[in-house]
Amino acid sequence: METVEVVVGRIGRAHGIKGDVAVDLHTDEPERRFEPGAVLRVEGTRRELTVASARWHSGRLLVKFEQLADRTAVEQARGSVLVVDVDPDELPEEEDEYYDRQLVGLEAVLPDGTVVGRVSQVVHMPAQDLLAITTETGERLVPFVTELVPSVDLAAGRVELTDLPGLLDDEGADVVDPQATGERA
Repeated sequence: METVEVVVGRIGRAHGIKGDVAVDLHTDEPERRFEPGAVLRVEGTRRELTVASARWHSGRLLVKFEQLADRTAVEQARGSVLVVDVDPDELPEEEDEYYDRQLVGLEAVLPDGTVVGRVSQVVHMPAQDLLAITTETGERLVPFVTELVPSVDLAAGRVELTDLPGLLDDEGADVVDPQATGERA
């Protein structure tokens, strides 16, 4: 079976002396990726870490790995990037949710089917996610909300964008040339 390597977290600081470690998450599904018995790999190596337990503490995920018995072992592993191999067709548990790897590379099209660019990355912001769309005129950031991205069709390899002036170009934008007005930029 073909798989895709996905980053799910990074080992942070030790918590206590018994081998618990804070994990900086890179997944929207920590309960799924860090469930007891889950086997993670340290990126770029064959080293595997098995989740013994996971719990939330003050807004952070604390994980105990079977192979990291104490604070010294955790400190030596600090900064390690944790990855898992997943089926490329695996979908998130929530409907209308997507993994970044599923969106990157999709064509961006208008409702009439006109191709206007390609998704180059997903930018995660506190308020909402943004799709970075590479167009002929450069990269544009589009809020990943239903009003602007009404449909995602993974099978067809495309995302549909609302045909809104200024979304992918500077049409309708009030651009002022500071030199023309004598103002300093």
